Amino acid sequence: MKKSFYLFVLTFRGGDWSDPKVRFAEEVFYEHNFPKQCMDFNELSSYIEMYATENLTTETFDKLWDLYEEYVKRA
Repeated sequence: MKKSFYLFVLTFRGGDWSDPKVRFAEEVFYEHNFPKQCMDFNELSSYIEMYATENLTTETFDKLWDLYEEYVKRA
């Protein structure tokens, strides 16, 4: 069974803080309203655009989404 985008992103937690993917994952972890079960690009992208922060950026989301799509193909 494939993970939600949220669970996939959490795999980046605890890494090197200089990596934007790590900072994004940490921010998502503490964001209580993040759509945790969602696997839909449009819904997640809209959320990120609406609640963007210094660490929760659309640029990093796009990079993580590409990695997530590769994960889904393999799962």
